[in-house]
Amino acid sequence: MLPKGFLFKKWVPEWLIKITLFIVLLPSLVLFFLPMANINAAAGNTGSETYDVYFSVSLFYAGYVSFFSLERRFFKFLAAKEYFIVITIIQIISSYICYSTKEITVLFIFRFIQGMAFTMTVNLSLALIYARLRTERARVIGYSIFFGMLVCMIPFNNFITAEIIDSFDFNIVYKCAMFSYLPSLIALLLFMNNVRLDVKFPLYQLDWASFTFYAISICLIGYIMVYGQEYYWLEDQRIFRSVISIFIFGGLFILRQSRLKRPYFDLEVFKYRNFKIGALIIVIFYVCRFAFSITTTYFLTVLKLDPIHVGQITLINVFGIIIGVIISGVFVLQHRPIRLLWIYGFSLLLLYHAWMIFLFTTQANENNFYIPLLIQGLGVGTLMTPSIIFMVSSVPERLSVTSAGMCLFMRCLGFYVSIGLMNYFDLYAKSKHFNTFQDKISNLNPVALQSVSNIKNILIQDGATSAYAAKATNKVLINTINAQNHIRYAVDYYEMICAVIIISLIVIALFPYINRTVLTLSKNQPSPF
Repeated sequence: MLPKGFLFKKWVPEWLIKITLFIVLLPSLVLFFLPMANINAAAGNTGSETYDVYFSVSLFYAGYVSFFSLERRFFKFLAAKEYFIVITIIQIISSYICYSTKEITVLFIFRFIQGMAFTMTVNLSLALIYARLRTERARVIGYSIFFGMLVCMIPFNNFITAEIIDSFDFNIVYKCAMFSYLPSLIALLLFMNNVRLDVKFPLYQLDWASFTFYAISICLIGYIMVYGQEYYWLEDQRIFRSVISIFIFGGLFILRQSRLKRPYFDLEVFKYRNFKIGALIIVIFYVCRFAFSITTTYFLTVLKLDPIHVGQITLINVFGIIIGVIISGVFVLQHRPIRLLWIYGFSLLLLYHAWMIFLFTTQANENNFYIPLLIQGLGVGTLMTPSIIFMVSSVPERLSVTSAGMCLFMRCLGFYVSIGLMNYFDLYAKSKHFNTFQDKISNLNPVALQSVSNIKNILIQDGATSAYAAKATNKVLINTINAQNHIRYAVDYYEMICAVIIISLIVIALFPYINRTVLTLSKNQPSPF
């Protein structure tokens, strides 16, 4: 633990130090999934498509993941206070450019830069937090708080930005992000001493080649997952060339790691069985986690709830995550078997998805969703922290830096896979159901004819002309078909998620080797963010 008065001035109380570290970290966490707070508004702001919004988030993730290993050299070069100031200025400038630009290409570039800056912010913040935690109990609590904040960001963003987006253009949220960095910048200037956490290490022989190969590969994986279904996968030359490029740059990256004396990532980690199991669990968990966006979309498109109301409802999910994180922290401290935590967590997610299948209807009371949303939060909170600690603990301590970086990559990959699956079901499954509904609605279907006639008569009775009533009836009919279409898509996707969870639970229950890894967080391990 750092001595009092070393990093922060002696007169600064401990509670104020903790608040300072919190307000340094929070704006960057909010910035992560900010475009997903209101996808349609974000797309309309730059005149782009919803796929572009997802790609902007995937680029942030790519910058976050790819810069992980290279960032550690900058971390050792600059003093902590200087580093914080540089990071904050980068985030403010990039947020201003995202606020002012209408060019989607410029937005993509600076979202990637924001991801790189996010790596710097998280690494330094967690290093400072970790250095102040003496016991294993304190370290587990510290990481549980961080990861709990991370998984809360999407529903939290929905809540805090709904009023702003409803009153202004979407890009105003980037302006708010700019000003949210100012309190932390002022606090750091006032409270911190200009000292180092480590010995100064000169910036020479930086492995920019590995970073470039790795970053390009991750960006292309995100590109394929986001746009693949829209462009009909390998039938499109852009997707085909992207796949070939992944093999080229990914192969060059792997070949380079096998030749370097100090590799970007030590590929020896893949020799450990539990490391590979942990990686698979994290990918599956992230696919299940991001399926939650289908529920919020259902609230908006089918039940026609306004974003402000949806933000308020999803706070129940945040409450469930907090409880789940506390439970998982207690289990980790008690050194309970990881299998139990995974079985409990995935069982809760299975219950949520199976329950939602029966709740997806064209009309529903919002109070019907309170308990399922709480259960989903409990499952996510229970699984997040122990899964990451398990993956880092599965290898010797000398490989923990690589393990942390690969853990981050697996979370990114899970996010990409979830986008690819949702886009597939959204475009393919929806078109299939839409055609099915169209075939059922014809002049030969007396039920359809009667429904259309009833809608038209109601409109005429309310004072509409016959011509207007006919047009409005067609519009109502199309909206009804679209609502049913979205419900069928949601049910199909959640049925698939249920099948994946059931298979995962069977494998976890029948795999006793998993329990041989002890969940520990030693002082020499890096932050497994």
